[in-house]
Amino acid sequence: MPPSLPALPAISAFDLARLQFAFTVSFHIVFPALSIGLASFIAVLEACWLKTRKPFYKELCHFWSKIFAVAFGMGVVSGVVMSYEFGTNWAGFSSFAGPITGPLLMYEVMTAFFLEAGFLGIMLFGWNRVSERAHFGATLMVAIGTLISTFWILASNSWMQTPQGFKIVDGHVVPTDWLKIIFNPSFPYRLAHMAIAAFIVAALVVAATGAWHLLKGRRDPAVKKMFSMALGLLLVLAPVQAFVGDAHGLNTREYQPAKIAAIEGIWDTEHGGTALNLFGIPDMKAETTRYAVQVPHLGSLILTHSWDGEIRGLKTFPPEDRPNSTLIFWTFRVMVCLGILMIVLGVAGWWLRKRGTLYESRLFQRFALLMGPTGFITLLAGWITTEAGRQPWVVYGVMRTSQAVSPLTAQQVGISLTAFVFVYFLVFGTGIYYLLKLMRKGPALPGAPGHGGHEGGDGGDGEHVVEAHRAIAANPTARRPMAAVDELIDA
Repeated sequence: MPPSLPALPAISAFDLARLQFAFTVSFHIVFPALSIGLASFIAVLEACWLKTRKPFYKELCHFWSKIFAVAFGMGVVSGVVMSYEFGTNWAGFSSFAGPITGPLLMYEVMTAFFLEAGFLGIMLFGWNRVSERAHFGATLMVAIGTLISTFWILASNSWMQTPQGFKIVDGHVVPTDWLKIIFNPSFPYRLAHMAIAAFIVAALVVAATGAWHLLKGRRDPAVKKMFSMALGLLLVLAPVQAFVGDAHGLNTREYQPAKIAAIEGIWDTEHGGTALNLFGIPDMKAETTRYAVQVPHLGSLILTHSWDGEIRGLKTFPPEDRPNSTLIFWTFRVMVCLGILMIVLGVAGWWLRKRGTLYESRLFQRFALLMGPTGFITLLAGWITTEAGRQPWVVYGVMRTSQAVSPLTAQQVGISLTAFVFVYFLVFGTGIYYLLKLMRKGPALPGAPGHGGHEGGDGGDGEHVVEAHRAIAANPTARRPMAAVDELIDA
């Protein structure tokens, strides 16, 4: 008889429900973040076109509007799935917190989603059908709608982090002060942090797209302009995000001290200054951070802004109330390290611009291309840090996550999770592939059919116009007008 394999540990319905929600949210969060940043970017491009009348601004509007539309659609679809999960997998939470989270989500739909949906059609299909000012107004409304949506979603999620303005009656929360609920202690910091993160995500995607086409030899004004605009935005916002994150950390230390201790791998409350653990491996069972590389007093300096500030250690909290330090210790450091690289990218772009070599440095363009996905990685790392750091609470200090789950069996949740994994990779994998295909194609070349004339501004595109016409002439049976130009770019 061959030896029997050890039995796999049973996974509870609770753990599967958490895994399913984490999976669906991870897919969802990246698309709205890209949509928020791109909507404002497109509005700025259209404003620049109305003011300067330079054709490449309008071409960039057309190009990025296509990408925005796909990202927006996938964000809506993935968001609808999450709303159903609240009822199917987290009925306890919906029943307990519904009187607060329900109205907040309704406000998001009534004020933001309706605004976006109402003007999106004009933004995408209204060119040459409505006046230029009306079209710009529609684009502006879509951009504002994405920010309003961010406002309401962050109000709901921040209330779960720092709840106030309610009382509990018969096992349900009852709102007593909506201003306190919406403008809870962590809301301003989390709203600013998320909005800036969305703009950075979009800036990195735009910069990477521009870098790709520069590496392929394109030097037309549209490619150069989107590359330089994205790097300029990154130069400003990446350092600002660091300061906003610092303020958010101070707020978290005040209202969620266990989360800060877990993020930093601090187990003992040290008097006279706390060291910063640069790296290490937190051990939840042994209650220590192994192989810690420390800098004396730096933890106090960063987390309290004083040389000898005191930080509560994880040992001061009951074991059942501690977040998973091993996880969020490293997700936080992934976020910080990539944030530093973003600052480096912005500063390096500014330095190359001053030297006049921004569009010639292939090494820098490769760096910008590689940094393209890091906005999404940083966003997910920050989300994991925030949400896993709130555990074991779904509403911090009020309701445990274990109390929020629906009375389902592991088999029921496992079947739906398997279906979600299959469908998500099929649907969103196809959507992501199409987004990358659009980005790879890039803005239409100047002088190509359907795009009038030589586009001024940055110059240096005359040779590409001639080559494009030659390629089109050599391929008169192209399946679509831009096919020959695509082949030229690919070559």
